[in-house]
This record gives sequence, structure tokens and C-alpha cells, in this order.
Amino acid sequence: MSRKCIVTGGAGFIGSHLVDLLLLKGFEVHVIDNLRGGSLANISHNLSNPNLFFYNIDILSIRSNNTIFLGTEYVFHLAGIGDIVPSIENPELYFETNIQGTIKVMEASRFHGVKKFVYAASSSCYGLAKTPTSEDAPISPEHPYALSKYLGEQCVFHWHQIYALPINSICIFNAYGNRVKTTGAYGAVFGVFLKQKLEGKPLTIVGDGTQSRDFIYVTDVAEAFLLAALTNISGERFNVGAGLPQTINKLVALIGGQKIFLPKRPGEPDITHADISKITKLIGWRPKVSFEDGVHQMLENIEDWQAAPLWDTEKIQEATRDWFKFMSKKV
Repeated sequence: MSRKCIVTGGAGFIGSHLVDLLLLKGFEVHVIDNLRGGSLANISHNLSNPNLFFYNIDILSIRSNNTIFLGTEYVFHLAGIGDIVPSIENPELYFETNIQGTIKVMEASRFHGVKKFVYAASSSCYGLAKTPTSEDAPISPEHPYALSKYLGEQCVFHWHQIYALPINSICIFNAYGNRVKTTGAYGAVFGVFLKQKLEGKPLTIVGDGTQSRDFIYVTDVAEAFLLAALTNISGERFNVGAGLPQTINKLVALIGGQKIFLPKRPGEPDITHADISKITKLIGWRPKVSFEDGVHQMLENIEDWQAAPLWDTEKIQEATRDWFKFMSKKV
């Protein structure tokens, strides 16, 4: 028999790649997704697979005795709201979904005695951190999204401490790759750039482009989730990045095209750089896809961004108005 697992947010960017990997490994995969951030198109190539089951459910509606969780070995919790800019405009929604939703999924996991619960955490919890950033770095969320994801993670560790729920947390740095979100709120640099490239428009660079990000390809992230579930180790946070920051200017050079520069946003780090020594040492994970190869794979599939919104200077300024209004006032 196939081993059963649940992926919340399994129709999303990272979740759909995790679904691919789990099916490839022979698991029976149950996807829970309300399709507000994800898309059935992301898993359409798997819908005929007899080991895939899909449920259009909001995680906030999940009760502890939900029968979907019956007989489940592993729960991968990736469902939540991930856009940073709108979290400043509507923080209440983020806290409800990313914290209360996490508790709902954990309670169902606890009720049914799952073998491991793996949480998708965000490196934004570290804020403007010293680099390279290890798992024990100070926590300093710069916006509501970061705080909501961190508090969700703290609930996960609390359930491990109080209820002995076996858990691990994957702290994701700058994930990118095919199926990265193309619609909705402004913010995803690859979605913005690739649509601009398609339309022959200049690439909009925030700041001077010398800022760097620890870009990690999505299939490598999926591998980290699986290893975090299969290991006997429990109760740990693992940073997942490439450990090799890349500048935005290098990304622009790889994509090619004209460019235009926009004001730097307050509260954004000049560099993100994951210390990945812990996950490498304890569970043997390490990144496989180089930055150059990852960008090349996305450019080969650039037509996938045909329906993405086209952002120009005026639209970006409007979308980030509240960002500058509130973040510039921080003391």
C-alpha cells in the first residue's frame, strides 16, 4: 500500500512541486487547497494519477476529527497567505490564516496521530539579519506577514512541547522556479521580470540592484520537506537556501533586457544568506540546482507568464504606497 500524506497548499507554487516529488516516490498524496493562492493548473498533470486526491477546502474550516487525516503518516503544511505587501494593508487576515489555520491543521494531525508534521516557515522572521544567518539568529519581523508566519511556527513548536506532536520546520529563504505565483499582489520578482521580458518592457529594479538574495530552486525546497519528514529527528527548524546569495543585477543580466530603477523600500534587507550547515549535517540535504540553471529553466518556460499582470513604475508605486507610508515611520 502507498503511504498516505497530506499537503496543505498543494496547488500552490512550492506545494505543487512537493506533490510531484511525493507521487514520484510512491506516496498517496491528499491535497488540501482553497485555490485562492494556488491553481489547479499547477497539479493538472497529476490529476489522472490514482494516488492523488484533491479537496477544495479552507484550512480554517478543518475540524480535529476530519476524516481526510485518517491513516495519514505525514502532513506538510504549506497553506497560508504569502504576499508581503498586502499584509501591511490587511494584517488581520494574515494572522487568522497563518496562525489559526496552522492550529486547525495541527489539531487534526494530533487527533489522528500523524508520524510527522512539517511546517513551511519564512526566513523573513529574521528581518534585517546578520549574514550568513543561522537558525538561532535573533528574530525581528519587519512586517505583518513575517510576524504571522513566525507566530504560526511558534505554535508548531509549542504543540511539539506540550502535546508531543512530532514536527520539523523548514525556514524557506528566496524560493524561485517554474509555477512561481504570477497573479495577485505585486512582489514576486521573477513573475514581475518575466512578464516584463515577454512584453519587451524594461525590468523594474527596486534599489540599485546590488542587493542580493539567497535564491533556492523550488525542487530543492521540495526535497528538504521530504527529508524533514522522513528523518527520526524532530522539533527542529532548518534553514533552506542555496547558501550562495545572488544580486538582482545578476538576475537581470541572466534574463536580459532594458532596466529601470525604483526607490529602495524601507525594511527590506540588503542581503539574505542562509547558513545551511545544520540541515546539511543533520539530515543530509544540500541544494542541487545552480542559480544559472534555475533561471535558464524558467526562461525556457517563459510563456507560462503570458497571463501574469504587467507591472510598470506607476502600478508598482500605487501597489507599494502603504509599504512606504507605514514602513518609513518605523523607529
